[in-house]
Amino acid sequence: MTAFFRIDQVSRAFAPEITLGDRIAAKLGANVETRSLQAVNAVTLELAKGETLGLVGESGCGKSTLGRVAAGILPPSSGTVALEGKPVLLNGHKATTRIQTVFQDPFASLDPRMKVGETVAEGPVAHGLVSRAKAGDYVSEWFARVGLDPAFAGRYPHQFSGGQRQRIAIARALAMKPDLLICDEPVASLDVSIQAQILNLFLHLRRELNLTCLFISHDLSVVRHVSDRMAVMYLGRVVEQGETAQLFETPAHPYTKALLASVPKLTLDDEAIVHFEPIEGEIPSPLSPPPGCHFSPRCAFVQERCRREAPELREVQERRFAACHFSESLVEQGSRDFKGFDT
Repeated sequence: MTAFFRIDQVSRAFAPEITLGDRIAAKLGANVETRSLQAVNAVTLELAKGETLGLVGESGCGKSTLGRVAAGILPPSSGTVALEGKPVLLNGHKATTRIQTVFQDPFASLDPRMKVGETVAEGPVAHGLVSRAKAGDYVSEWFARVGLDPAFAGRYPHQFSGGQRQRIAIARALAMKPDLLICDEPVASLDVSIQAQILNLFLHLRRELNLTCLFISHDLSVVRHVSDRMAVMYLGRVVEQGETAQLFETPAHPYTKALLASVPKLTLDDEAIVHFEPIEGEIPSPLSPPPGCHFSPRCAFVQERCRREAPELREVQERRFAACHFSESLVEQGSRDFKGFDT
């Protein structure tokens, strides 16, 4: 696979805010902790041209932070992000318009004081993709492509439904003619029926425009539907990545297996029964992660080695990577008795 887009050993830490109370306490001799929060820890990901990589994990695992670093919105604490070998950030500023983002909440990401047509036209006009004189026709074209009446361009965001606002957000991103689209939970705030419409629109436009996509979601059924490959994050680290179908069929990391088992599944034998196995325990605080494997306190397969030694992300099969000391055994077991996940 040729790396069209590469995230290379990227980490992102957030320093805690030192309040006035903390300063006073420190002056009086109190021990004020200033540990940083490691939201993303040495993540490496690659995307080929035209590929969609799904990024999944529980809330707080660092998915959205990684997405913002990939988009050039946040600078990494260390590591590099490059599109076709060229850095996304130069001197701390985003150096390309070829990467655009669709955010989770379209109401928050659209300017309530601007008409939506002006919002869609603002970027292309500013960057010379279209002249101001032709901006109206350009906006109408993109409204039509995302399934909206071009006459709606003169309205404000509050005059639309959630699904319509997300279509406008998609039009705004694609009007910049990006090569890479980063979708950060783009359907999480929508009703299920509207989710299906937006996902179908996304798949249609991806094929039509030959887009490369990083699709971030906590919804495994959505990721399975739209992605070619999948990466699983836990507490700031990628613990498994590989072909989507392969990960659903035979997960190579206990966390991936636990995620799949935690999704409710409906069986219709004698009566309708919903089966699921919630993951035991809580995600540890990123301020003080456990030693060794971060998942060890919640892992059903934990051994003493796991508590002492952090596993490296390594290739356990061709183009299949996992950060577990016992991935080969887990894959072998899964091929015998794991029934996978049915959407």
